[in-house]
Amino acid sequence: MYTCVYKHEKERRKASKNDPLAGLWISKTTAQRHPTTVEEERLNKYCTLYHLLPLTRGLGLFPLDNLCNSFKISVPSLSKTPLHFPLNCNAWNQTQRCPNNYPTKHKPTINPGRSSNQTCPDYFRWIHEDLRHWKETGITRDMVESARKFAYFRLIILDGKAYVDRYRKSIQTRDVFTVWGIVQLLRWYPGRLPDLELMFDTGDRPVIRSKDYRGPNAGPPPLFRYCSDWASLDIVFPDWSFWGWAETNIKPWRHLSKDIKEGNKRIQWEDRVPLAYWKGNPNVHKTRQDLLRCNVSDQHNWNAVLYIQDWIKASTEGYKQSKLEDQCTHRYKIYIEGWAWSVSEKYILACNSPTLYVTPNFHDFLIRGMVPQQHYWPIRENNKCKSLKFAVEWGNNHTAKLVVTICYTAMFFACIVEIVIPESNLQREAGSNYILEDTKMENVYDYMFHLLNEYAKLLKYKPSVPETAIELCPEVMACPTDSVWRRFMDDSLEETPNDVPPCALPPPYDPQVLKAFVEDKVKSTKQVEMWEKEYWDKQDIQKQ
Repeated sequence: MYTCVYKHEKERRKASKNDPLAGLWISKTTAQRHPTTVEEERLNKYCTLYHLLPLTRGLGLFPLDNLCNSFKISVPSLSKTPLHFPLNCNAWNQTQRCPNNYPTKHKPTINPGRSSNQTCPDYFRWIHEDLRHWKETGITRDMVESARKFAYFRLIILDGKAYVDRYRKSIQTRDVFTVWGIVQLLRWYPGRLPDLELMFDTGDRPVIRSKDYRGPNAGPPPLFRYCSDWASLDIVFPDWSFWGWAETNIKPWRHLSKDIKEGNKRIQWEDRVPLAYWKGNPNVHKTRQDLLRCNVSDQHNWNAVLYIQDWIKASTEGYKQSKLEDQCTHRYKIYIEGWAWSVSEKYILACNSPTLYVTPNFHDFLIRGMVPQQHYWPIRENNKCKSLKFAVEWGNNHTAKLVVTICYTAMFFACIVEIVIPESNLQREAGSNYILEDTKMENVYDYMFHLLNEYAKLLKYKPSVPETAIELCPEVMACPTDSVWRRFMDDSLEETPNDVPPCALPPPYDPQVLKAFVEDKVKSTKQVEMWEKEYWDKQDIQKQ
């Protein structure tokens, strides 16, 4: 967000008098009043147009609302009122077929809110890495068919329409909401997805082991799933819960992320409970059962409070005690995997409390771009309790103030403000912003868009629709349903094409750059482990 301040009063008068944009108004405001905020790049365009000086609001680290006297700008929308295409259940009920009223093509107007060459977040680079195994050989029909034995469904996109061929029942509604998300992608970017065919496994753990496919002609099966690991070739894809997790009453991400952002404002970090918090199901894996040993008790104080999530009991109580936006009450949040990677990851990281991240064995599509000590604090998997104890002690004791001085000069006056930021705040802001901004739904759709486009480029055959496949559209999926399924589908329905082009996919990592990036992450983790060892060595000496 930006606040615009004119460099000269003469320019302000000129802009106000000779305003070429109907509806643009400018009025003086005091430092005590909150300036109007609008989209960053859109406002920046007008700041440039009128020779204004944009002031960043500090990437969420500190406010600049009251920095100095400024002039407030309200920028009207220049784009046409978008067309809306809600669910057309009446048409579906009559024909049992997908309505044909939704546009099959849409040309973005390149809204000032986002330029056509805006680069995607850096974690998009991993798309190239996930598809690297087929770069030389391409993907043949035989390769795709060899993935069928692992797949829960086959997805086909042909001439802008989606089709699905289901092979077996998925866990809960994972397949339903994954496919629903792809249907929304086609509505978000109509006519922009190429013809393709893929196999999708909605299970937890990766199954395409790299050691089984070595050599230039190995031809590994291209299989999509929600997570992978460093020894596997499975292609990671955003999980179903971005469009809602019906069985746990977790809302679609577009709405829930806003609720969590509001929940973050209820209690300032300094006023939160100075302990680490976790709530989840410990029965899915022994590593979570081991975590429960670290709960606060009469015998031990590991600086952690851990709660068992009973989803059956929560459902009977209307999920009143399970709202994720109400769980941002502790200074630290713990993330730990279950049987594989956990859906809870994004909800925990979004909470604006430093995330104590137990060493993972798996990765989803976004975690690979995160850095220890910057986005999260690493926790040893094999010594959780001591590691958690040290992390909380370190965070609570390292509130030494970093003084940031901001100077701004505008003709006859200058504002100099010293803003004090606790060290631990920097990490929590970085992790929270990474999830709430870099992983907002627009970027999730763009990740899907680029992944599927790059995948389609590798196909060496023309996809076709099997006789057993059915055409997908929102009406086919939503109109026959009711209760929470229907509510989440209504809430996550994209009713109009996006009027902004996708972000620009960054190039692949240079091998040496990628190697250095991974090594730096390892070094950051090792550094924390060294500090932790020094802490416990000191404790042992004091006991002697």
